[in-house]
Amino acid sequence: MSEPLEILVEGTPNPNAAKFTLNRVVATQGKTYRDAVTADAWAKALLSIPGVTQVFAVNNFISVTKSPDAEWDAIVPRVEEGLRKAFNA
Repeated sequence: MSEPLEILVEGTPNPNAAKFTLNRVVATQGKTYRDAVTADAWAKALLSIPGVTQVFAVNNFISVTKSPDAEWDAIVPRVEEGLRKAFNA
């Protein structure tokens, strides 16, 4: 059995981006997602959150970018929920 998913959320110098560090590798090579149609399932789930405009993943972290008018208080819990559904398997 794998260990439970841990997620650490940190701000970045960009107020419209946040870093979500996981205790597992999510992408071996850096990949940016802007279009839910062509995104992997987990990225598609994050891009479907209102206000999320871009997702970048490499190694064990994911950077989520939001539109300037969106609020992190509404986005962060939904991102964490999406990541738990995708990576807790």
